[in-house]
Amino acid sequence: MFDSLKKKLSGLRRKAKDIPPEELGINATPAEEPETPRLSRKERKKAGREEPLVGDKGKKIKEKALDELLWELEIALMEADVALPVVEAIKDGVREGLVGKKHDRSLGLDDVVETALKDAVRNVLSLNEFDFDEWLKGRPKPVTIMFVGINGTGKTTAIGKIAKRLLDGQYSVIMAAGDTFRAGAIEQLSVHADKLGVKIIKHQSGGDPAAVAYDAIEHARAKRKDVVLLDTAGRMQTNSNLIDEMKKIKKVAKPDLIMFVGDSLAGNDAVEQARVFDEAVGIDAVMLTKIDADSRGGAALSIAHTVGKPIAFVSNGQEYHQIVKFSVDWMVDRLFSD
Repeated sequence: MFDSLKKKLSGLRRKAKDIPPEELGINATPAEEPETPRLSRKERKKAGREEPLVGDKGKKIKEKALDELLWELEIALMEADVALPVVEAIKDGVREGLVGKKHDRSLGLDDVVETALKDAVRNVLSLNEFDFDEWLKGRPKPVTIMFVGINGTGKTTAIGKIAKRLLDGQYSVIMAAGDTFRAGAIEQLSVHADKLGVKIIKHQSGGDPAAVAYDAIEHARAKRKDVVLLDTAGRMQTNSNLIDEMKKIKKVAKPDLIMFVGDSLAGNDAVEQARVFDEAVGIDAVMLTKIDADSRGGAALSIAHTVGKPIAFVSNGQEYHQIVKFSVDWMVDRLFSD
C-alpha cells in the first residue's frame, strides 16, 4: 500500500545519505573519538534509547539542506494524490519540526525526516477524530444513519458491513432501501438484508425515498429497534434535482448521522464529492472503501484536512468483516509499513 510514497521516501533516504555532513551542519566525528554506532529505531527502542530524535543535543539541521529533501517530499505526496493544501500543511509541519533543531550524531537525516513526516501526517489525520462506538452508546433509539455518495463507491456493501458490525455488537438493525432511483439498488440491499437476517423496508422502484425513510423509522420505533441504516441514491454530486431530493430525505428522516461513503481510489475526486455533499446536506463522518487497493493513500489525508470531517471507518475488502474502525495510528502504520 502507498507504494509511490514509500519509494519516494526511500529516495529521500538515499539523497540524505549523499549530502555531505558539513552541509547538514553536522561535524565529522574527530578521528580520536570512537565513532558513534548508528542504531536503527528498533535497536534504539530495544536498548531503551527512545529519547526524542530531535532536541537540544547534536548539531543543527541547516535549512538549505532540508529544502532539497522537502521538495522531494512534496513530489512524493503529490504522486500519492494528496491535495495541494494538505501537501503544504504536511511540509510546513515537517519544516517546523526540523528547521533550526538539533539531532544526535548517531542518527541519519533519513530517520529524522521520516519521524517528522509521520508526526506531520498524524497531526493532519488527528484534526477531527470520531469514535463511532462511543457516539452510538449515548444516542436515544432508534438511531438513524443516512448514507450518501455517488454510484460505484461501494455504498450498499458498506451499509451491509456496518449492519454486520452492529449486529455483532448486539444492536438490532433495520435497513431502508432509499435508493428508489435504481431497481438494482433495492435488490442489492435486499440481498444483504437476507444474508444478515435483518428487516428491510422498501417501496417499489421509482417511489418516494423520503417515504421509505419515514416508514423505516416508524417501524423501528414500533418494534423497538436500535439503528436504522438509510441508503440513498448514488447521485452525481452535480445533479441539483437529485441533491434537492436528498435534502428532502434529510428533512423527513432527521438523521442522527450522515455518513459519506467515498472511494479511496478516487483521490482528489473523492475530496470534491465530499465537499459538495457536505455543502448540500452536511456530512458528519466518512467511510472510505477499497482502501486495500489504494496504493496512494491521498484520499484519507485530503478528506481529513480539506473537508474537515472525521474518518469513521475504512473498508478493506468485500467480506462483511473487512471493515476497520479508523484510527490515526492504524493509518500511519499502514502508510509507513515495509
